[in-house]
Amino acid sequence: MSAIDLNSDLGESFGAWTLGDDSAMLKLVTSANVACGFHAGDPATLLSTCTAAADLTVRIGAQVGYRDLAGFGRRFIDITPRDLTADVIYQIGALDGLARVSGSSVTYVKPHGALYNAIVHHREQARAVVAAIRAYDQTLPVLGLPGSIFFEEAESAGLRTVAEAFADRAYTPEGTLVPRTTDGAVLNDPMVVAERVRRLVVDHALDAVDGTPLSVTAESVCVHGDTPKSVALTTAIRSLLDTECVTVRPFV
Repeated sequence: MSAIDLNSDLGESFGAWTLGDDSAMLKLVTSANVACGFHAGDPATLLSTCTAAADLTVRIGAQVGYRDLAGFGRRFIDITPRDLTADVIYQIGALDGLARVSGSSVTYVKPHGALYNAIVHHREQARAVVAAIRAYDQTLPVLGLPGSIFFEEAESAGLRTVAEAFADRAYTPEGTLVPRTTDGAVLNDPMVVAERVRRLVVDHALDAVDGTPLSVTAESVCVHGDTPKSVALTTAIRSLLDTECVTVRPFV
């Protein structure tokens, strides 16, 4: 029987600004990538998200990113490796404190946005993120894109790497994500997305934006909490996976 983890970026609201429906998403996913306050989320939001996740036994991951609230962490920052390592340690530690107060803990790390995309190819930044995770807790798995420099550095450092795929994002023929600035980069048709995930889990395949077939093996599938219709997308995914007798469970 096939099995898959479903993860989502949550805890991204800030002050009076509400982003996504975290309460609904937490009832559908098995892992929550909770923002850490640098690119999204404020302390009260993060605490309530961790508490809700703990109550539903959803795993909590540190969604670490650049210090970029104005750009939602989607702008590349040419930060020094020393500063990036310190920033990532700071974010993991802050979220872990909130998670522990909630009766849970941080169980994995997933870079966000521009940092996620940068460390696919940027070795210095990838190495800096890995150094931070090793310094904080070398037993923490890392969630990321298979074939990335980040995974290469993480594996060399002895970290567990967990390959993920994206339900709601288009892929290039090279297997990377189509930039959000490109038309069609974000998918929001529930039936199309659900079938895409079913095929990915059962057949380990999906099509790139130009129709090129890609071979993809993933332990986790991400549905972004800020994607339009994210709750409808995830509901459709869960329904189709249930029909296909695919078990949805945390990877850790």
